[in-house]
This record gives sequence, structure tokens and C-alpha cells, in this order.
Amino acid sequence: MNNDRKSMMPLSQRHHMTIPWKDFIRNEDVPAKHASLQERTSIVGRVGILMLSCGTGAWRVRDAMNKIARSLNLTCSADIGLISIQYTCFHHERSYTQVLSLPNTGVNTDKLNILEQFVKDFDKQYARLTVAQVHAAIDEVQVRPKQYSPVVLGLAAGLACSGFIFLLGGGIPEMICSFLGAGLGNYVRALMGKRSMTTIAGIAVSVAVACLAYMVSFKIFEYNFQILAQHEAGYIGAMLFVIPGFPFITSMLDISKLDMRSGLERLAYAIMITLIATLVGWLVATLVNFKPADFLPLGLSPLAILLLRLPASFCGVYGFSIMFNSSQKMAITAGFIGAIANTLRLELVELTAMPPAAAAFCGALVAGLIASIVNRYNGYPRISLTVPSIVIMVPGLYIYRAIYSIGNNQISVGSLWLTKAVLIIMFLPLGLFVARALLDHEWRHFD
Repeated sequence: MNNDRKSMMPLSQRHHMTIPWKDFIRNEDVPAKHASLQERTSIVGRVGILMLSCGTGAWRVRDAMNKIARSLNLTCSADIGLISIQYTCFHHERSYTQVLSLPNTGVNTDKLNILEQFVKDFDKQYARLTVAQVHAAIDEVQVRPKQYSPVVLGLAAGLACSGFIFLLGGGIPEMICSFLGAGLGNYVRALMGKRSMTTIAGIAVSVAVACLAYMVSFKIFEYNFQILAQHEAGYIGAMLFVIPGFPFITSMLDISKLDMRSGLERLAYAIMITLIATLVGWLVATLVNFKPADFLPLGLSPLAILLLRLPASFCGVYGFSIMFNSSQKMAITAGFIGAIANTLRLELVELTAMPPAAAAFCGALVAGLIASIVNRYNGYPRISLTVPSIVIMVPGLYIYRAIYSIGNNQISVGSLWLTKAVLIIMFLPLGLFVARALLDHEWRHFD
């Protein structure tokens, strides 16, 4: 089902056919609560597939479908994957089953926030409206355009990756070149996304553009300002905008709630994106003879580094939030949460003997606790705050070095980097899980 975007292809050639939701309406004068089973079931399914299109996990989608179903006097059972839902709604002795799917997956936290509010208000504001009126309200959410243009998304990626590269140890040359590379790369990816280009093509082309843009800008700096050749190591930062933070984190959260189908599909998707990005980055680096060497020392005091890590972390999280289509207020809120949580993580690694994986758990736990408190205050979806807050903790540098080393037949070195990366990636969602279990009664129980 082409649920969120109108393809440029003729209707007869579309691989995912659009669901004619209005055809389910039988009587335009009957309130949704008293409509036929088929009509009510269509509302439940449409809300679910629209939630899924925003990139949220299976637990959140099922919870939304259940709330809508209860308001419509139905019982719902759903099996949810990465881009598809199979569900059945029951009423007395009758049942109705639908299978829905999306043409692609993505992240849209602005739409997710609106949908969560719609679900929260459904029983009081929408259940007594007619089915046609309910679908009209959902139409407004579905066709809501993204808030930011490709140019803004490119700038957001540049801001995020320049902050990211500083947190990894890079200096001003690396930050400037990463800003230019990541900005141009994500601009290209956004343009390809608007034209419904396949995910793999978008990732491969945008990463190649980002790495080449970094190389060109670095050579210009090297020629005109005589900067040291060791600064070339920052090219890794130019490709970090493709880190699949949402699917990585939601996959582990889904698995922790035994939504195995959704969790494993999301994990496979995240691994695919990561492999494509790192392999393309490795190929480009091999062609231009760039190597992921250690960064040159910045020569700053521990206090100065601490004070600079706060704004760098904020910029990284804020930039990723904009890429996830968060509103300005939501992006700023996530930025402050990430600044606190990520700076804590880095300081724990630097000032104590705590392993990076354990520090990642502490950072994610703090981000989850703060996000839960903020959620009670302003209602922002937790996942819209927590995932951007910890996506800069995903060890993109470790993953890339692992693939680079393995590609150059340094298997033992690559395996070591990969092991470090996997440990951190596993502990990040675990920290969010613990925070959610501590503050959310529904999350820590099953029924």
C-alpha cells in the first residue's frame, strides 16, 4: 500500500497499490462507534499503518491500534513487521481481517507526535463522528508535508556531523570538511527520497557524495592553508548522517517486548543500511587513499573539552532531530537531553575506568529518564526524544573501522572494532528499556 506518498508512476504501474479507504464507507450518517465491523476495522488499520510509516516500533503501533479498537467497541489482534501489518478485529461472533503494507520505511517524528495526540483524543473527539469525518481527519495527518526542504536537511546533517566529529576527537579542519561533506550528501539523499528512489541507491550515492565532498574540501584546505595530512581522518564524520539510529534502537526495544518479527526485521534493515554505507565509504577511501587514522590531539584542557562537549552534543542531537522531521521545540528539547546524556557518557569514559559500553548504558538511561519526565510535562513521544538523544552514541566510527580493517584483510583488528561496536549498540536500548520500565507501568508489564 502506498500510504504516505503519491508515486510519480501511473496508477497501473505502481508496485504498491493505494488503499481506497473511502470505499469502506457504507453509511455517511452513522457515528463511527455504531458503524459496520468493516468500517470500524478500516479505521483501526489505517491508524496503525500510518503510525508504522513514521518509524515507531511495534509496541507503540499495537498500543495505538488497541486504543482505537476499544473506542470503537472492538477487540484487535495484530502482527506487526517493519513495513506491514496483519490484523484482525473482533465484535461478538464476527471478525474481519486485513493485511496492509508500506512501500518504504522512514522516520517522521512530527507526524508521530500528531498521531499520538489523535489517538489520545480519539474516544472523546472522534469516536462519535461519522466514519467519513474520521477518515477526513486522518487524511489531514497523512498528507501533512514534511517541515524541512532538502537544503535545510543538508544543513542539519552538516551541523550534526560536525558536532559528531568533534566528539570523536576531531578539530576545526575536520569539522568544516565534515559539515560540507555531510551537508551535500544528505541534500542529495533528500532529493533522491523526494523522487522515491530505492533506499540502497539513496544511501550508496549520498555516502559516496559525502566522502568525495570531504576529500575535495580537504584538498582545498590542504593546498591553501597547509593543514596537516592527518586531518584526512575526519572523512568518517562526513558519512555518519546515515546512521540508522531509529531502526537500531526500536529493533532492540521490540525484541525486549518479544515483538520478534518487528524487532528482527528492523535489525536486518539497520544492518543493511550500515553495511551499504560502510562498504561504499571503504571503496571511496580506497580509491583516494584515505585512512581512518587517529585524530590529532586538540591540546585542550579537560575542563575546556567538557564545556565544548555540551554544545557539540546539542548540535549533534538537534541536527539529527531535524533530519527526523521533528518540530523546532521537539528538536531543541531532544538537543538539551542529548547534551546532558552524551556529555555524561564521554566524561565517564574519560575520567573513570568505566568501559565504553557501560558508559553508553548510563548515558541512555539518563536520556530515557529525562525523556519520560518531559513526556509527562509536554506529551512529546518518548521515542522522538530518546532516539535522537542517543543516536550520537551509536559507534559509527567503530563500525566503519571494523569494515575498513576487514576489507583490508586485517580480520583480527576488524573483529575487535566490531565487538566493541556491538557491545555499545546492545547497551544503548537496554538503558532506554530500564528507564521506561522504571517510570512506565504499562511498559514493565505484559497482559
